[in-house]
Amino acid sequence: MRSSYSDEDVILLLKDITGLVKPQPAEEREKLIQSGKHYSEMLPVEYVPTDQYIKVYNNALKNFAKPVANAVGILSDKIIENKGKEIVLVSLARAGVPVGILIKRYMKYKYKISVPHYSISIIRGRGIDDNAMKYLLGKYRPEQLLFVDGWIGKGAILNELKKDISAYKGVSSDIAVIADPANVTQLCGTHDDILIPSSCLNSTVSGLISRTFLRDDIIGKDDFHGAAYYGELTDSDLSYDFIETIEKEFVMENVPYRKNMPEDKGIDEVKEIGRNFGINDINLIKPGIGETTRVLLRRLPWKILIDERYKGDPQLEHLVRLAQEKNVPIEYYQLTHYKCCGIIKKIADA
Repeated sequence: MRSSYSDEDVILLLKDITGLVKPQPAEEREKLIQSGKHYSEMLPVEYVPTDQYIKVYNNALKNFAKPVANAVGILSDKIIENKGKEIVLVSLARAGVPVGILIKRYMKYKYKISVPHYSISIIRGRGIDDNAMKYLLGKYRPEQLLFVDGWIGKGAILNELKKDISAYKGVSSDIAVIADPANVTQLCGTHDDILIPSSCLNSTVSGLISRTFLRDDIIGKDDFHGAAYYGELTDSDLSYDFIETIEKEFVMENVPYRKNMPEDKGIDEVKEIGRNFGINDINLIKPGIGETTRVLLRRLPWKILIDERYKGDPQLEHLVRLAQEKNVPIEYYQLTHYKCCGIIKKIADA
């Protein structure tokens, strides 16, 4: 699979479907998704962000590179302590890829080791890419594989992983993430809902690849899951700018985050939001900075909830900017696990 990443940073176990699938606008996709078509059978249109939004992104990167680098360091230390040095990083395409590269680079920086890093697809409701798993298990011992993602919102992908991984003897369903505000994994850099600036953009911070794709007419039984490469966006590509900005903030000793987490899980808060707003389908509720950003970039948002304590917080400036650009209302609302939450519009006539 082509990407703007170097093979030294990551090997993408994906089928290149560039030019085989016509991307669809958000409104069209949302209607199809809510009428039962699976999101993995379509690709969204990838837009170049406005100059104003890129300014906000650059500010976010400048202001939050340090906490992200610190979380990468804490996470990498936990991985070495819990899993040893013979691990193989398996990032979940696509949000996990930049995080996998950062962990790989941090381990080289601090531990002087070069760990293999692959990326594979996992799709909610469709499962993990079995052909990619067979490929990896043909090369490595099952206990070496460690899954990596960017953040955990509700924990849907983690649940998918736990369900699927039981088919692969000896492979752990543990997942390493930078931020876990849902409070479902100890293998995280922080339980705080921190801004990971790569969540602010789509392919232009992810090696110019699309989100992953699975449809029988394009992906055969022996193929990896698919993704498209957006070579036309090369001039807007910030993938390595993001990696190198975080990398410059690496330090040998990282101060752990001290946030006191509530005893309950993030999913409990999501269900409460559903009750308060009359939403029966919790798939329409996307909590946390990363997921809220995705709702604004890729879905059809109904409204954005921001914890009243974070009104005007620079970590959420990009969300406010996107909401203004798309005329999406913002409501200030008390949250416990998360700083914000995106709610997808229910399309009544879907």
